[in-house]
Amino acid sequence: MATTDQNTENTAGADTTPEFVSYEVKGTTAWIMLNRPEYSNAQNYRLLNQLDDCFKRAVEDEEVKVIVLGGEGKHFSAGHDIGTPDRDRMMPRERKTLWYDHVDKPGAELQYVLEQDAYLGFCRRWQEIPKPTIAMVQGACVAGGLMLAWACDLIVASEDAFFQDPVVRMGVPGVEYFAHAFELPPRIAREFLMLGRRMPADRAYMYGMVNAVVPRDELKANVVEMADELAERSRFGLALTKQAINFVEDLRGKRTSMDGVFHMHHLAHAHNQLLSGNLVNGLDAKAMADANRPKEKK
Repeated sequence: MATTDQNTENTAGADTTPEFVSYEVKGTTAWIMLNRPEYSNAQNYRLLNQLDDCFKRAVEDEEVKVIVLGGEGKHFSAGHDIGTPDRDRMMPRERKTLWYDHVDKPGAELQYVLEQDAYLGFCRRWQEIPKPTIAMVQGACVAGGLMLAWACDLIVASEDAFFQDPVVRMGVPGVEYFAHAFELPPRIAREFLMLGRRMPADRAYMYGMVNAVVPRDELKANVVEMADELAERSRFGLALTKQAINFVEDLRGKRTSMDGVFHMHHLAHAHNQLLSGNLVNGLDAKAMADANRPKEKK
């Protein structure tokens, strides 16, 4: 069985929303692919809603045992959309939690309400998916891209993959799903955030943030092999194992830490708006891309 018709947001006769995510089932694995390669799979809010629809579809399909999340093109994801023509921050959106609509809310309330649902809420929801999830990462996994990969159970990266959270340049203490100090040792997490440098896949593997690093042309085959092995395990046993690990992480303070840092994140947004009139301290996508390129050594 295979299907690619994933855009559940559109109704018959009104199919006007671009398809930013593709969905296909092969055997017992659902393949969910971010599909904005022309913008390095930058995440606007419609993409995130479509992604949630695809995850829900995979969970409800009895034949699906494993879920793979990947990105079409050169990069897994360059993060949140801060400047493409399809940026949609001020558009109404279908909300998945019980937070009220963000549109037309004053001051810091607008972004705080939006990100409670679309960023923090979505990632927590996806982390709790009872079926095993694998992030298949190539090229850039930057800022918001980290949030998607970290919400998965396993991460397989190509040798050319790199991980980066450069948003301290914007005066913001990391992305909204603040898993940094749980994915990395604290001193390395400080370096990762404060310097904002690219972390190559092999270094991420060394710290346990990545499960495997493979050649780019072997990435999908390795993920297929891992997914097929997982599919042989007990469905209920895997679901309970996921719950167990999530439970231990929360006992270690993961959820409480994220709540606290989320508030710091929005203090930073409000501070930036007061000083520059802009959530991200006046930096656009091009300025961030230029700043994030590795510096040539003298």
